[in-house]
Amino acid sequence: MFTKNVTNLTVEKAQQILKDFTCLDMQSVASPLEKQALREAILLVASLSDYQMLGVCASSTNEGFLALETYLKALGYQPVFEPNAVSSLAGSVYIKFNTLKGSYYVDGYPGTYRGVLVSCQSAEEAGVSGTYGHLPLDLFVD
Repeated sequence: MFTKNVTNLTVEKAQQILKDFTCLDMQSVASPLEKQALREAILLVASLSDYQMLGVCASSTNEGFLALETYLKALGYQPVFEPNAVSSLAGSVYIKFNTLKGSYYVDGYPGTYRGVLVSCQSAEEAGVSGTYGHLPLDLFVD
């Protein structure tokens, strides 16, 4: 499901990269190299977990589903949702997606954060568990 770690990035280094984006006011990616490092970090950490929960905080339903689709594809999943089947909500939205079940829901979101939370879930101690983000909505858009 995930691509091979071609940069020899360690889990510790990946988590340090992600820490800079965790629970902070929205931080932008400063350069293409930083964007690539952030991509590789979340892909490595996610590959060491059993499944992920994604939480997307976006300004609109369309923006949220676009971000969700790009993250799911990057993580090796085929998006299994039909954005048009969900009523478009006016204003900001929160979309929660469970990769284990392929289920999701959409709700209005009054908060100011914008980005994607990736919560890695592992049943085994050796796996990686933790929540990372708010990562940029366009992290996997070139």
